[in-house]
Formats: sequence, C-alpha cells, structure tokens
Amino acid sequence: MRDIASYLLKYKKNVFIGILMLLVVDGTQIVIPMVIQRVIDRIALGRVTPSGLFKYALIILGLALIIAVFRFLWRWFIIRTARLIEERIRNELYEHILKLPARFFMKMKTGDIMAHATNDLDAIRMSMGIGVVATTDVVIISTFSLIAMISISPKLTLYAMIPMPFLSFVVLKFGKLIHSRFEAVQRAFSNLTETVREYVSGIRVIKAFAQEKGAVEEFSHINRNFVDVNMKLVKVFGLFHPIIMFFATLTTGITLLAGGTSVILNRVTIGQFVAFNYYLGMMVWPMIAIGWATNVLQRGAASMKRVKRILHEEPEPVHLGLKRRIEGNIEFKNLTFSYDGKPILENISFLLERGTKLGIMGRTGSGKSTLVLLIPRIYDPPPGSVFVDGKDVLEYNLISLRKSIGYVPQDGFLFSTTIRENIAFGREDATDEEIEWAAKMAEIYDEIMEFPDGFDTLVGERGVTLSGGQKQRIAIARALLVNPSVLILDDALSQVDAETEAKILANLREFMKERTSIVVSHRVSAVMDADLIIVLENGRIIESGTHEELLEQKGIYYDFYEMQRFEELVSGEQV
Repeated sequence: MRDIASYLLKYKKNVFIGILMLLVVDGTQIVIPMVIQRVIDRIALGRVTPSGLFKYALIILGLALIIAVFRFLWRWFIIRTARLIEERIRNELYEHILKLPARFFMKMKTGDIMAHATNDLDAIRMSMGIGVVATTDVVIISTFSLIAMISISPKLTLYAMIPMPFLSFVVLKFGKLIHSRFEAVQRAFSNLTETVREYVSGIRVIKAFAQEKGAVEEFSHINRNFVDVNMKLVKVFGLFHPIIMFFATLTTGITLLAGGTSVILNRVTIGQFVAFNYYLGMMVWPMIAIGWATNVLQRGAASMKRVKRILHEEPEPVHLGLKRRIEGNIEFKNLTFSYDGKPILENISFLLERGTKLGIMGRTGSGKSTLVLLIPRIYDPPPGSVFVDGKDVLEYNLISLRKSIGYVPQDGFLFSTTIRENIAFGREDATDEEIEWAAKMAEIYDEIMEFPDGFDTLVGERGVTLSGGQKQRIAIARALLVNPSVLILDDALSQVDAETEAKILANLREFMKERTSIVVSHRVSAVMDADLIIVLENGRIIESGTHEELLEQKGIYYDFYEMQRFEELVSGEQV
C-alpha cells in the first residue's frame, strides 16, 4: 500500500481536488435527509402548504444538480489520475525491462512479463481510482452520517453500531485471504499467457508434428487451473459480500425495533426516524464499500508487489564507462565463464587485431554463441578476461560499445513491420540508397524487388512470411548498415545455400578489410579464409590455426572438412 500511496502523492494536486469534489458530493447527500426530515415533521404538524412543498422539492432538485456536477468532477480528477498513473507505471516498467540484462530473461517467462504489463497494471489502476474513491467514501459518508445520526438520537445510534466490531473482524480476516488468493490468480494468468504465446509462436511446429490435440489438452489443463484459482478467490469474495450485507440488514432490524419504539414513546419525531433510517441506508454503502475497497486495494497491493519485483531488478549500467567508437582489436585472456556456476567456457585465450577475420567452429553446445555474446556484453565476462582496444570490455559504455558492433544471430529475428524498417532498425536516418546497398551486400536485394511492395513489404510477426534464409540475409543487411567496427555472424548463414553464402562472403571481404569480423559456422567453407580459426569442444579451445594448419593437425576440424567435402561429392553425383 505504501508504493500505491507514493504514486498518488506524485499527483497529489489532482487527488486533492478530486477528494474535495467528492467531499462536496457526500456533504450534499447528508443535507437531503435533513430537508426530508423537516418536510415530514411539518406535514405531520400541518404546517406546510402546497407551495411550501414545491419550495422543498426545488431545494432537493438543486441539491441533486450539485451532486451530479461535482460527481462528474471527482470522477474526472480521480479516475483520470488513475489512468495517468497507469500510463506512468507502464512506461517505467517497459523502459526498465529494456534495460535489464540478458540473464533476467533467462529466468523470467514472456507470458509473466505480459501479465505484469496488463492484468497487474489494471489492478493497480483500479486500486488508485475506484479504490481511493471507495475508501474516501467509507470515511466521509460514515463520519458525516454518524454525526447526523448522533445528533438525532445518541441512544439509537449506539444500538445501530452494535454489529460494527464484528464487521471489522470480518474485513481484517478476509482482506488477508483476498490478497494471497489474488496473487495466485495473477501467477496462473502469467502461466496461461505464456502458454498461448508459446503455442502461437510455435504453430508451424505443432502442425508439422500433428500435435494440435496435445496442445489443446495441455492448454485445457492450464486453463482449468486458471479457473480453479479464480474460483477460490470468488468463493472468498462471494462469502465476504453476503456477510457484510447480513450485518447491514441486522443493523436495519435493530434500528427498526429501537427506533420504532422511540417514535411510539415520542422520544423522536416521525421525521427524525425517517431521516435516521435514510442515514442508516447511507451507512450501508460504506459497509459494502469496505468489502469492495478491501478487495480492490488488496488486489492492487498484490499487483504492485509483483511489478515492483521487476522494477527492483538491477538494470545494465548503460550510461557508465568509456564513450568512444572502438577500432576492433579484441583479446581474450584466460576467460572462464558460467551462467549458474557450471563453466560454459574455460581458459579461452586468443588475440584478434583490427581487420582480421576469426572463424569459430564446434559441435552444438560447445559454447560458440556464448563466446561471441561476451564481446558486446550481452553477458558480462569476468573482469580482466575480455579486452577491446587494450581496455577491459567492462570499462566501456554499453551503448557506445554496442553501436560499434554489428551482431547477426542465427535466428535472424525480424520485427513485424516492413523490410525497409527492419534493415534500417539500427540507423533510422539511413537513406534509401544506403538501405539498398546493404541489401545488395547481403544478396537479398533481387528477391526483395520481386515482392509486390518491394522494400515496403510487411514481413509479418517475426518475419513469418519469409524463408529462414531471407530472414538471415535481411538481418545481415541490418548489421552492415550500422557500419560496424566489428561484425559478428553467429551461424547467420546456416539457412543460406552454399552458392549464396559464397557470394555474401565475397561481398564482405572488401567491406571487412578495415574491420574485425567473427564468423561462427558449422560450414568449413564459411571460415576457411579466416586469419585464425578456433575449434571449441565442451567450452575449451582444442584446435586453433589457419585452414591449412588445422588440416595438417587432422583433428576435429579435419573431420568436419572431410565430411562436408564428401557430402558435396554425393550431392554432385545426385545432380
């Protein structure tokens, strides 16, 4: 609740005005029973005329108009403020998520993040809007009504308040239950969202293996769990409301008995009794609002706790360190790296001077991708293990460092926008000529021009309308356009045929003369012209040298070479 209050304080002017408007509404509502009391007592004594009744009717109409106007105003100030706070928190959450290190996304599912940005923020908004209103109403209406009731009959008020201690106990007890069960609902929603995201993203795999039935059954199980945890919350809140209504009705019954007796004994007038019941009816709303406010505020507090858990995650220090464009001299010194204690890379050492090409080969899971991701600090290496231009890579400003590096992952991730915008993603100021140049270098220009909309073709979600090879080449064009000092191709030609691969590498040869390039590949043809080739096995460099030197060693690299040459011969015979 403290976090919710801290955000409300940032908009204290709007909240104060809104509560002031709400105070006017509640205060006006308190006046109406007084008018009704006066009218009834004057009618009972025969001291009112039809014109007098018309005057009282106009007074009540005027009070109703004041209530309508000021009710709109408090809604505008408070509900609008809740929306502004929701927008602010969502922006903070999104901005913070983008600053978090890659390790965070290894432990946090996408569906869980989506749940934080949707359901949790909705609950927070409700607590800051309706929650504030309901809580304020409980305080104002209860206070005003209680004062008015005491002014009519302190003894009758005392009778009416008998159920209140029991009501307080119920609110306290149920509030804790609602909080814990709502957290369970949010966790189940996160799981549901992640399942939908995963199945939609992998729809082609599901169809390819005819696993639609299995996917439906798995989703039904997760969906049923979501319903079950919601029903547990519904049971608590469903029981909460009737209990509150029971105490409200009990209060009415006690008042009817005690108040009716007072009227008969002439201790209160009939007008006072009607006004007292009117105030008691107004007190019923706070009783209900206690339950509603408790539910809304507990949900908001639970959601704020979940959102704060992400906001408290330590972001990458992107603005610290050396701000300069790197030249491309890279050195690894006795690097040992692990994600969770178990070493992924061990005792890695090599030197790359500017303008040289490094080839990295190895079996799946040998640590190739992890190695190259340490250079742009997608993962931070241990201090004193990776150096760029003679400086520890950890000393560089992250933004400056990454702007100097062109990185192309194997999956060739594309955004669901146009080809032009995907290529220009790293350089929004790029001209059409520069974009076309990058596409030609990546050997994708001719294929783009065959599309009806050319560079303005929409690629669909994650580039679903393109082949794997087309996505990879567009990703390569994107990396080339930023004019990097270091180009890293992380198995980025795996889905490109051998002929196209040769053309791309030939195009890059001239481009990379003054730049450092790192090519991770399973194909010998992609790395054979490299100045240095290293072969990884279980996170260690087991072979290193030029193409000719590695062939002479007749180790794993030689086996790769012979196997791929044999495959080419077989393929040639088949043709």
